[in-house]
Amino acid sequence: MTDASLDPLLALRPWEAPEVTSWRRLPMNAVDRRAGAVSLDGDWRFQLLPAPDAPLGEVWSSAYVPGVWTMQGTDDLPRYLNIRMPFAEFPPEVPAANPTGVYERAVDVPAEWAGRRIVLQVGAAESVLLVHVDGRPVGISKDSHLAAEFDLTPVLRPGQLAGLRLTVVKWSDASHIEDQDHWWHGGITRSVLLYARDPLHLADVAVRARRDGDLRVDCRVRDTDGALPEGWYVSGELDGQLLTQDTEFDRANAEDERVSAFLGEARLRAAVPDVRTWTAETPELYGLTVRLHRADGTVADTSHHRIGFRDVEISGRDLLVNGERVFIRGVNRHDFHPLTGRTVSYDDMRADLVLLKRFGFNAIRTAHYPNDPSLYDLADELGFYVVDEADIESHDHAHEIADDPRYLGAFVDRVARMVLRDKNHPSVIIWSLGNESDYGAGHDAAAGWVRRHDPARRPVQYEGAAKLGWADPDLASDIACPMYAPLQECLAHAMSGTQTKPLIQCEYSHAMGNSNGTLADHWEAIEATPGLQGGFIWEFWDHGILQRVNDGRPAGRGGAGLYDNGVAAPGHRWAYGGDFGESDHDGAFIADGVVFPDRTPKPVMFEHREIAAPVRIECFRHEGIVLGNHQHFRGLDWLSGEWELSLADGGTLTAPAELPDLRPGETAAVPLPFELPDDGGEAWLTLRVTTARDEAWAPRGTVVCLPQVRLRAAEPVRHTPVANRPVDVDEDGLLVHPLLAAAPTLSLWRAPTDNDELGGMAGRWRDWGLDAPTRKVVAVRRDPGRVAVVTDHLCPGGTVRHEQVFTAVEGGLLVEESAELPEALDDVARVGSVFETAPGLNLLEWFGQGPWESYPDRGAGAPVGHHGLPVDELFTPYLRPQESGGRHGVRRFTLSAPDATGLSVRLDRPCQVSVTRHRAADLASAAHHDELVPRAGCVVHIDAAHRGLGTASCGPDTFASYLVAAGVHRWSWTLRVL
Repeated sequence: MTDASLDPLLALRPWEAPEVTSWRRLPMNAVDRRAGAVSLDGDWRFQLLPAPDAPLGEVWSSAYVPGVWTMQGTDDLPRYLNIRMPFAEFPPEVPAANPTGVYERAVDVPAEWAGRRIVLQVGAAESVLLVHVDGRPVGISKDSHLAAEFDLTPVLRPGQLAGLRLTVVKWSDASHIEDQDHWWHGGITRSVLLYARDPLHLADVAVRARRDGDLRVDCRVRDTDGALPEGWYVSGELDGQLLTQDTEFDRANAEDERVSAFLGEARLRAAVPDVRTWTAETPELYGLTVRLHRADGTVADTSHHRIGFRDVEISGRDLLVNGERVFIRGVNRHDFHPLTGRTVSYDDMRADLVLLKRFGFNAIRTAHYPNDPSLYDLADELGFYVVDEADIESHDHAHEIADDPRYLGAFVDRVARMVLRDKNHPSVIIWSLGNESDYGAGHDAAAGWVRRHDPARRPVQYEGAAKLGWADPDLASDIACPMYAPLQECLAHAMSGTQTKPLIQCEYSHAMGNSNGTLADHWEAIEATPGLQGGFIWEFWDHGILQRVNDGRPAGRGGAGLYDNGVAAPGHRWAYGGDFGESDHDGAFIADGVVFPDRTPKPVMFEHREIAAPVRIECFRHEGIVLGNHQHFRGLDWLSGEWELSLADGGTLTAPAELPDLRPGETAAVPLPFELPDDGGEAWLTLRVTTARDEAWAPRGTVVCLPQVRLRAAEPVRHTPVANRPVDVDEDGLLVHPLLAAAPTLSLWRAPTDNDELGGMAGRWRDWGLDAPTRKVVAVRRDPGRVAVVTDHLCPGGTVRHEQVFTAVEGGLLVEESAELPEALDDVARVGSVFETAPGLNLLEWFGQGPWESYPDRGAGAPVGHHGLPVDELFTPYLRPQESGGRHGVRRFTLSAPDATGLSVRLDRPCQVSVTRHRAADLASAAHHDELVPRAGCVVHIDAAHRGLGTASCGPDTFASYLVAAGVHRWSWTLRVL
């Protein structure tokens, strides 16, 4: 193949011309062509050129397909920008420096394909794909996230080798509408297939399967060689049951002058008795086979489908699935992998959905493009509601492009091709016209196409239209799908009397770093308010790329095994924006998922699991516990239970639980499983709910939820002073203790979370000087067995008066503290004590919320009980180091060495406690975890008040009730030696 062979395609300059979008590309369809296909995945010869018209060099390397070249050792590295384009040109222009990958390989065409049409399918390529065979141009395609198919029959000879070249141009006019919030890559990102089909073939299959068992299968038939032959017909079967041909439909088509001799249409019908309906809770699937026959009865083409019977409709302001109003507990999901970038295997996708299912999610928004086709098969099988989103985002130039006629065809084409591909999936319940692209004629045109074509009449949504008026019936969106709307605004709309559409936020809680505060508050309001139906958390993944620290390059496919539990192995780290040498980037904003890059769940996942619990403890009465079924379609027979009674002054008791037979929405009282001891201590009852049998997404015994209720409150702690025991305090008023390497002092600051930084709080705290106040001793009063220390903490924002009273008591040392914050310090990070222990204390055991991290506004998923973890496992390794590792509602804890020596702390009321190896200043000064050096001792925080987390990096801040206000704060705790 010579360089000149590119000329017929290069002359079109498709990367610059909006009107050149699909030269010789075959139409999209929903026919299954995987059977008998030849995979072309593997190593290809490869060159990366600086521009599309640059000459090929003499030296070839190799690149793995599917895969992005930005992760395979080239000098064109990944780059992250959220909104801004990575080049300065305005649409539709692109830069002259335009990385271009040239892929080549030999293709052995099976001899038995003689007489058939031979089709090349390229699963996805960024951004422009040019196809050549033996130097002959075949076609062009754009749209980086949908497959392109080309008829290669005129240029291939069955039984012979052929030279296939795929040229991928990174930047194009289409890049301006692919400006999504993720890494910019380049390459062939999904599998490449070669398959053969008969000239007489199924051009498309459209399925409508209703919840009443009515099945309609519409088939479109073409013959590539010309007019359709006489006598062809279509047959079908559903799980072995033959479908009948709709003769009324065929007769009508025969009389319709608009039906061409080159296009045939047929309809199959069936009424399925006792149909098993599909929902996310009960993903019942049937096997559908459609066959196209020649006049002599032989089969020319076959298509296999897994279909589900279900209805989706909007009734008033409710989105209904099979007639039921369902809650959408969703997450936004990109195709992502930390080693391969945009390329995700079937096993990876299954692991994604299995994990989401185990943590209570029932919906996915394919942000912001159609995901890999296998994802939809898995969503059908495992049970997820899918908002299928078109590959349209023009964030940086949204206003200019929305009504630009040069992009009108691209808008309609991308939405239409998505619908054509995915229309037969029962999991797809809503079509989305794209994301963050303003609102214009292109969206209206695309919405009109969908409403005309979709056989199931699914709703259409688009946030860019909905934000102009949540109740406006004339906008393209059938759903009010705002982005990060404050909860109070949503409640006000639902109660205004003007609501006309379901309100389901397309993004409502931003999972960047230590985040997702108030998630439980949102869902308490959603479940209690007609008109609110849920939303989608942004997002599933932290998009950290595994990077070798020594040379700053991606670890690539060979990096498997170099990470565990969210942490990269020594010599590696999770890279985010700016880590590949780019000067213009958006930093760690790419790390905003509910799981780490290796799919390790973040603590918020446990919060969500409890919020979405299918069975809950409604209340506690003296006669027993009231349980409720909070599912929409399923009983409780698939679940098992065990009671756990946690006693603050004792241990944990367990007993089997028999779950009542409850239909969705029903409640029932069950007897209290334990008789409470008479010691009067605090007591909590937990129902440990697990799967009773193997599910497709979880083996038997997998924890589903841990609903909990307090049976008895704690009694006040009483202390007996011991006057003849001295309290050792130095001349600076600092406590001296054999197990403390640093005495307890006042703490008003935390290592800023991503929400703190981007929400503006961290800057305000620095301006106030809370990160480094000056401690000034005001007074030290010494009495037998008691020392009182008064200090001022001087900050530019105001002076904080701190008082500590150390009293020797039976069993240890009582520390009583107060801090008075002036009115100017009306929103600080924390008020509490911080101290450091001597080395060797490696195990934390506590009674409080746990075992995973929790905070004041994110603690619903951490049950109160007895917990224990090694100190090194308490810290949560968010990609950018920040405040982490806290446990909310702690009543007491011990820190011990292997020989059981150590210290114990008892709190007079539940407090926020964290125990890590890092000071707040250590965390705040590090950009990555490989920069942190753990301290030998433990850094312990006891907070009387700790600010909520919120989601202010992109969304609402925490609620006022979770802020740390000015005024006097008091707390006390008892320290003793084990």
